[in-house]
Amino acid sequence: QAQLVESGGGSVQPGGSLRLSCVASGFSISADDMRWYRQAPGKERELVAHIISTGVRKNYSDSVKGRFIVSRDNRKNTMYLQMSSLKPEDSAVYFCNIPLYDYWGQGTQVTVSS
Repeated sequence: QAQLVESGGGSVQPGGSLRLSCVASGFSISADDMRWYRQAPGKERELVAHIISTGVRKNYSDSVKGRFIVSRDNRKNTMYLQMSSLKPEDSAVYFCNIPLYDYWGQGTQVTVSS
């Protein structure tokens, strides 16, 4: 059974950092593009970052560009999101996604507050 599980969320002060992980099981991610999305209360789900299967090309939303870095380790079947210089507006539930199969994880909460 294909499954994506996010972890690494938590509460942090503005300016802080967190690293999210998305571990896949039941299948190999090595051939798949992957994405991070986020959704804040009352807002639509937002695409945050996209990474192609090899990890060579990455794209970011304007709101996180220069602060977030997406990466992956296909040997570990895992994708990461390194988040730095966090702002209160980054607070949301973060989801990983494989667009080709529309696989989603359950999400991990990130709260940025002083």
